[in-house]
Amino acid sequence: MIVTIQPSVLGGEITAPASKSSMQRACAAALAAGGVTHIKNPGTSNDDKAALGVIRDLGAEVQQKDGEIMVKSSGIHARESEVFCGESGLGIRMFTPLVAMNNRMVTITGEGSLVTRPMDFFDTVLPQLGVEIITNGGLLPLRVKGPLVPAEITIDGSLSSQFLTGILLAYAASGAKDVSVNVTNLKSKPYVDLTLAVMEAFGLPVPENRNYESFYFKGTDQAPDLNAERSYTVEGDWSGGAFLLVAGAIAGNISVKGLNLISTQADKAILQALISCGAGISIEDEQISLRPIPMRAFQFDATDCPDLFPPLVALAAFCKGTTVIEGVERLVHKESNRALTLQQEFGKMGVPIELQGNLMIVRGGEGVMGARVHSHHDHRIAMACAVAGLRADTPVTIAEAEAINKSYPDFYEHLRTLGASLNIEQL
Repeated sequence: MIVTIQPSVLGGEITAPASKSSMQRACAAALAAGGVTHIKNPGTSNDDKAALGVIRDLGAEVQQKDGEIMVKSSGIHARESEVFCGESGLGIRMFTPLVAMNNRMVTITGEGSLVTRPMDFFDTVLPQLGVEIITNGGLLPLRVKGPLVPAEITIDGSLSSQFLTGILLAYAASGAKDVSVNVTNLKSKPYVDLTLAVMEAFGLPVPENRNYESFYFKGTDQAPDLNAERSYTVEGDWSGGAFLLVAGAIAGNISVKGLNLISTQADKAILQALISCGAGISIEDEQISLRPIPMRAFQFDATDCPDLFPPLVALAAFCKGTTVIEGVERLVHKESNRALTLQQEFGKMGVPIELQGNLMIVRGGEGVMGARVHSHHDHRIAMACAVAGLRADTPVTIAEAEAINKSYPDFYEHLRTLGASLNIEQL
């Protein structure tokens, strides 16, 4: 797909998409907790669909009706010998420990950039939990055979908190008692908060959080209630919503609804950046309103919210002066190496980006040029380029623009609803 964004003025109201971070965790928790779960406001992204496919393969019954998804689960019992995680980094890292609860060999596969992401974390950790694992030199496919037995372990949280999410869910589902998961160098702590909140909402045993250095499971003798019935509403997505908020700050008077101001999602921090740069923003309980006014450069630490780099760069392109964003080391193992990809594609649009160690330096406020850019099959790069194109001097054309389907399949239509002039060419 090729999408061409014309310089546009936005206006109107839009509701943020469902959070795939919340949706995928809800799928895993529904499987692990057992019983019947009604998931309201379900996500429709490729990552969300992959998560639903995984829990089906692990024994759950999934039905979609009247705008919600019903999940029936009697626990984790793989009905297939292979599980497919699509291109979801969260999916592969979260579900692998749950797959490892089975006492049969199961192969875990993926596609796209996922096949190049390092999985040697599991080579080190799972054998400590009684799990047999075979990897492709630390890459996919993975073959695991359990059952996983909770034990006192120490894991490295520097690459991603998503590995910890999977371990915590597996320990809870395995009935861990009087045991701790110790963590060093933990990144993205807000995402761990989200995991713990979802576990609590589903009635799973929630470990005691000891300053994000240790998570202690006291344990219980009470068996899971497989007849339990619950409802869970997926939050609006601050990750996708961040692009809408930036679009409003640079291109029009819009209001974004559906974002929870007390959410534990890390990307809620986009509000800090918008305030820091002097954006025209009004924050209310039910909506966040933006209007374009002159903005200044800002400094921002994105170490705990690396997915904000693309919308932050789009924002910085229209902020007068030199913006400094910290946390570049978190960008290597994404759908693309986002530091280099942002530098390359925004460079085509006349926005200089320098990389200095863990810092990204964006020189903005001098205008954005129309150009032909490429998503590098990365959903957030496609969205960042589209947002920047709203205020470019001539059209911006995005190749491989369908990358947005990974997280926000309605993104272009939502921009069009707000008044953006764009053309979608299916190849």
